[in-house]
Amino acid sequence: MSTVFHKLLFDISEALATDELAALKFLSLEHVPVRKQEAIEEPKAFFEVLQEKDMIKVGDVSFLKELLYRINRIDLLAGQLGSSREEMERELQIPGRAKVSTYRQLLYGIAEDLTPEDVKSVKFLLQERIRKNKLQDNASMLKVLMEMERNGIIKEDDLRILKDILKEFRADLKKRIDIYEEKTKENNSKEELSNLICVSRHPAGQGAEGGTPHLLMESYKMENNPHGYCVILNNHKFKNPCENREGTIEDGKALKRVFEWLQFETVEHMDLEAKKIYETVKEYSKKNHSNMDCFVCFILSHGEKDKIKGTDDEFVNIKDLLTCFSGSNCPSLAGKPKLFFIQACQGSVGHPAVTVQEDCSGHLEMDAIPLPSIPDQADVLVGMATVEDFECYRCIRTGSVYIQCLCDKMELLCPLRKDIVTILTEVNKEVGRKVLNGSEADAKDNINPAEAVYLPDSTMPVNNKIRIHLIRNNFWNGLPQGIQEKLQQKLSRSV
Repeated sequence: MSTVFHKLLFDISEALATDELAALKFLSLEHVPVRKQEAIEEPKAFFEVLQEKDMIKVGDVSFLKELLYRINRIDLLAGQLGSSREEMERELQIPGRAKVSTYRQLLYGIAEDLTPEDVKSVKFLLQERIRKNKLQDNASMLKVLMEMERNGIIKEDDLRILKDILKEFRADLKKRIDIYEEKTKENNSKEELSNLICVSRHPAGQGAEGGTPHLLMESYKMENNPHGYCVILNNHKFKNPCENREGTIEDGKALKRVFEWLQFETVEHMDLEAKKIYETVKEYSKKNHSNMDCFVCFILSHGEKDKIKGTDDEFVNIKDLLTCFSGSNCPSLAGKPKLFFIQACQGSVGHPAVTVQEDCSGHLEMDAIPLPSIPDQADVLVGMATVEDFECYRCIRTGSVYIQCLCDKMELLCPLRKDIVTILTEVNKEVGRKVLNGSEADAKDNINPAEAVYLPDSTMPVNNKIRIHLIRNNFWNGLPQGIQEKLQQKLSRSV
């Protein structure tokens, strides 16, 4: 089956021209960041990246169908993928099915409708805003639009400069933007769309919900795409096979899905020894984050108090990892939010039991990690799977309770403009209610047969309480239908 699938992608790639590849890349910018696209010079490489991002796979080529429809390659759509223009038009009318945002469709349509003379006029009028070497004669309108985005001249919610340019010689396209803005304004009131990640700083002792009004708080706009790195350190196979962390692959998949949706450049590193864990974290701290707004790191492994266990059974101190991102060690992230989430227990004690059933049907295993002392630095938040000296659990079939619940809550609450601390509070409540019944695990899991609950924890510097909103535009894109329905119900109640 895989061979047939790759033969299909090969045949399609052979039929695509250079300008069509450029169009596909432009239409995919919400899913494949510019940095990742720069190395793509042929369709086959583009399809490989889409597979890495899980945007196309065996049995699901809906995104590829949409892309071919958008660039008007109906011959390939029909001949290779068995679809048609009419079928795609019907399909893309269903809420949430379109993966290419309305904003991206608008820009692509404008680029397609401009004549070569029009493009020259646009370049001429942009001379004072964009460097001349970016406006060379061979630069296509798609490249010009990408430069406008890179320089902050146009954004999803701010197309004034593009309108001012087009009104001089293409009033019809200016009108098209007006219509888009009107529709977006209507949708905003219902869908709470935003293109921000706000970090609000509160004085020591002041609650996130009280005190200074939100509009008066210092905040950071999230203006870059990607917003930053989301690094996942995921240990599955250990030196001792009995310690393998079954189910953690599902956690990695869930995290990649959510943070790619939130427009982070998401990278997963599997099965790292202790020394490699530290080297990997340090490597990211040495990168230039000047054009990024945030850093997120997930650590999924075994451990013990204050330490994370590598696959070689050696340990690395959590404090050492966090210190890599202090202001002096990582100046390009100074004043920007740095979020660390650690999936593991923090000891060997089970929580007292409650009487709510966990919905995981597979048996359970334990991880172990404690809550560390956090270095004295600002803008850091650490989310832990459980409180110090206690166990946490992972279902070998569906992944850890903490990570899966966190991902679910982010998909549901980010679009409602709930900040990350509020989301973590909801995660704590949800996970704390779940009972991991000892009878669900067999003896080899080394779980006390008494019932136990699973209580997560989060911490941040006491002198700098952090409030972070993780929201992206067009959040419907890529969400399962069930989650869309839940969101629609919540949004209808909040409007």
